[in-house]
Amino acid sequence: MQQEPPFVAVRTTAENHKKPGISQAGLATKLAFFIAGFGLACWAPMVPYAKARLGASHAELGTVLLFLGLGSVLGMPAAGTLAGRLGSKAIIVAGSVGLLLALPMMAGASTGLALGAALFLFGLSLGAVDVAANIHGTEVQTRAGRPLMSSFHGLYSVGGLVGAAGMTAALSFGLGIVASAMIASAIIVTCIAVAISRLLATRAPVQSEGSFFVMPHGIVVLLGVMALLIFLVEGAVLDWGAVLLSEYRDVSIGNAGAGYVVFALTMTIARLVGDRFVLAVGNRATLLIGSALTLAGIALATWGSSFALILVGFGIAGFGAANIVPVLFSLAGTQKMMPAGYAIAATSTLGYLGVFLGPAVIGYAAGLIGLPAAFGALAALMVIVAGLSGIVVRYILGPTTRIERA
Repeated sequence: MQQEPPFVAVRTTAENHKKPGISQAGLATKLAFFIAGFGLACWAPMVPYAKARLGASHAELGTVLLFLGLGSVLGMPAAGTLAGRLGSKAIIVAGSVGLLLALPMMAGASTGLALGAALFLFGLSLGAVDVAANIHGTEVQTRAGRPLMSSFHGLYSVGGLVGAAGMTAALSFGLGIVASAMIASAIIVTCIAVAISRLLATRAPVQSEGSFFVMPHGIVVLLGVMALLIFLVEGAVLDWGAVLLSEYRDVSIGNAGAGYVVFALTMTIARLVGDRFVLAVGNRATLLIGSALTLAGIALATWGSSFALILVGFGIAGFGAANIVPVLFSLAGTQKMMPAGYAIAATSTLGYLGVFLGPAVIGYAAGLIGLPAAFGALAALMVIVAGLSGIVVRYILGPTTRIERA
């Protein structure tokens, strides 16, 4: 049975592997992904503290979280266009600076308005780094002539693991939330300092000088919808996983970030071997297997009868979701209906609507049917991802495409 590759129309040769600067640019790309994952994950253990400080209900917290989504929705398409005019390097650096400023602001916010403003900056910056890192990664992958996106996204997961575990550990040992956020910002500064001289100065193609946002169309819409659904699950684990454990499973607030830590750990492991896995089974099988595992994991995390089973559920969900996103971004960079920069920005924007707007919807739903039921309902969305998998892979790569090897 013929397998479709994750990265097509590329000849893998020894010459490609030895191109000057590719390894350094790859390192810089990994650091950019690390910054995005690390910054986002540092927020997860802070959510229960922010909720308690504001005395907010589930619905009220969901409303404040909308500011994070709004910032991302504005930042992502803007980053796609600006990367074409200024280069992805400038966007990665600017977004990273925004992240390191936003983290202490979120930690110290004492009113809903202050937290909303900090979350808006956080979302704007995170969206910019995410899109620019994917554009930069696509360029590095093309120059290298071999699949790299899963390994790049693996560093996003490493960042998520380090951020969630580090912040959870700091808080559980009694370090103040503001001090913990300041340490996180210092780590981001270090990453920028190492990456800045290694980032490529190239620009992504744009359609016209006058366009700032291009509506996605054709197959890119389906890629965006699939990204939205899988990112919605990730957003739920990020923003509500700790609340679920602390309020419904009798886990102490200092240890409530454990669910996301396990989720991030298994996702990291799966992504670090993801390029080889996708080459072995193909894009469609990767999407189908990932959807099934994510569905099962979310169900177990929601209704598991013990803390250990719940953590196993989070782990299965992270393992399943891991390589869905890298495949979707590779497909966005491969399709020919839109320039790669715009397609990646559109896929990111639609996807992160799930990360940042989805949890707000879950908050409102939790007020009506309870958080466990609202959280568990996410599992059904993976059926849609599985259903769309064959369509997008067949349209973009064709039914009999093979990777070329020298």
